[in-house]
Amino acid sequence: MTAPAALRRSDLLRREPGPVEGNHAALLRTWTEEGGIVSWFSTVSHTKIGLRFIVTALVFFLLGGLEALLMRLQLARPEARLIGPDLYHQLFTTHGSTMMFLFAVPVMEGMAIYLVPLMLGTRNLAFPRLGAFAYWSYLIGGILLYVGLFTNTGPDAGWFAYTPLSGPAYSPGKRMDVWAQLITFTELSALAGAVNLIATILKLRAPGMSLDRMPLFVWSILVMSFMVVFAMPAVMVSSTCLALDRLVGTHFFNPVEGGDPLLWQHWFWFFGHPEVYIIFVPPLGMVSSVVTAFSRHGIVGYTAIVLSLVATGVIGFGLWVHHMFATGLPQLGENFFTAAGMMISIPTGVQIFCWIATLWSGRPVFKTPLWFIIAFFVTFLIGGLTGVMLASVPINLQVHDTYFVVAHLHYVLIGGAVFPLFAAFHYWFPKATGRLLDERLGRVECALLFVGFHLTFFPMHLLGFNGMPRRLYTYGTDVGWATHSLLATIGAGLLGIGVAVFLVNVVSGLRRGAPAGSDPWGGDGLEWATSSPPPPYNFLLLPTVRGLYPLWTGESQKTLVTGLSWESRQVLATHTVDAEPDHRITLPGPALSPLFVALATGVTFIGLIFTPWAAPVGLVLTTVPLIAWFWPRPPHHELLEEQP
Repeated sequence: MTAPAALRRSDLLRREPGPVEGNHAALLRTWTEEGGIVSWFSTVSHTKIGLRFIVTALVFFLLGGLEALLMRLQLARPEARLIGPDLYHQLFTTHGSTMMFLFAVPVMEGMAIYLVPLMLGTRNLAFPRLGAFAYWSYLIGGILLYVGLFTNTGPDAGWFAYTPLSGPAYSPGKRMDVWAQLITFTELSALAGAVNLIATILKLRAPGMSLDRMPLFVWSILVMSFMVVFAMPAVMVSSTCLALDRLVGTHFFNPVEGGDPLLWQHWFWFFGHPEVYIIFVPPLGMVSSVVTAFSRHGIVGYTAIVLSLVATGVIGFGLWVHHMFATGLPQLGENFFTAAGMMISIPTGVQIFCWIATLWSGRPVFKTPLWFIIAFFVTFLIGGLTGVMLASVPINLQVHDTYFVVAHLHYVLIGGAVFPLFAAFHYWFPKATGRLLDERLGRVECALLFVGFHLTFFPMHLLGFNGMPRRLYTYGTDVGWATHSLLATIGAGLLGIGVAVFLVNVVSGLRRGAPAGSDPWGGDGLEWATSSPPPPYNFLLLPTVRGLYPLWTGESQKTLVTGLSWESRQVLATHTVDAEPDHRITLPGPALSPLFVALATGVTFIGLIFTPWAAPVGLVLTTVPLIAWFWPRPPHHELLEEQP
């Protein structure tokens, strides 16, 4: 069966499903990928790729957490000798690099890759093979970092790799070369994922899902993706220049030869501070989704929240020098970035008031996801207040590079990202597995994580005020830091126990969790309009949308999209603003070429650490699978005829 060359838009829409229910078998045959080892490597399913991102990111989260526990044990008492300074430097650099580059951004992209097509009412990502390439690139980059650590060549100059410390004069050997190539490689993966998500959101929305009807989580992913596109090239350029300084003998950051080490800081933090909001913006969408579902009430201030998300994304690019107040900047510049650092708190404050108003107006149901959101409110409020403090130049100069900054960073990232992420895991776990997590274990893990977090990081504010510097592997008995350091170590242990309870809950839920049904929470979005877990094609009939909460009002059932081929991987493309049907696209099927392109790219980047000949060899190795990837196929889109 083949679709006609052209189709009237009016023919795409049916009031009732009719006989097309019998085409379930044809869709299943078209979209199901063959089993076996080849299929495992060639899959382009957004649900499988999204879950792989999430699971791999959680593995790196556990590794980064173990590194943090080792560092806390070393700092639990003065003059400890559990870890030597060299290993400690490798651990804190790998810990920071893991959490920022291998966990926080990839897990958000993984959640987006899994959920966004379901929320939009479509069957896959706009570029399925690009999604597979993004995952394999990310995995190879992560393996590179940990091979370095386990072979005693892990990076040791901090996750922000300040020059000249990270340059050839002060960091000989291959340690920082590994870090530089890791950054370039993983950010390539992030860019691929971001471009894919932007195209999917703007062109594959269900008919009727105009921009003012998009779920807030999808809005947050759109903002995050544009931020990735504008921020990641900066760190890729800086890491490439660092690699050239170290491997080729250029002098981008060598002041003796006309370079400037502050250039590194400007490039890095132009990426680094937006990176915080790249991590933070998707959890804002998660909070909106959870609050809406568990308050049983439409979100209060939808437009205000959307504008706040966009404002956060824009302002986030205007305060990178917030990290450089101690470098001797002109006072006018400091004033500008102080203002931006304070102004960035306003959009988030608007959203918090909208969420509180939604809970106040509804009938809240206090399940585990909502308890994590409440933990987020408390924790992020403290992190936001300390962020405003750090935006003040006099305070910043006093606590710069102390444990006060460490405390602030973790309050913002764990409070602002990890607590909402755990809420999202509990909320959407039934969608991916068809089973519910245990509610009692969920509350226990929430309590342990909340208490453990504050016991770990609140004392660090006091340590910072008392002058304890960052990146310190031991300290004397006479400085007065022992008590607070011990409390922080005890809190880290509670955090570890909380994560262990979560893992037990997940394993137990996968094996014997209560069946969830298609919509266990009474959610409002299209992701709950199909079975849990979803079939390979997501929707038997693509839904249309006539309102912001289609499942609560039944508006997605008024009209259903038909007219797409059952025997080819066709999806419907719609107009960017109003989501009116535009044309049909035939998506490519499973292929090994994304894996081989990622492997060839990995060989190139890793080989360049040792020899410049890796560049021409890598060019050849990459070209062959790229030809297979882009080998011409039959016309991949069909325009729709205008209605008479």
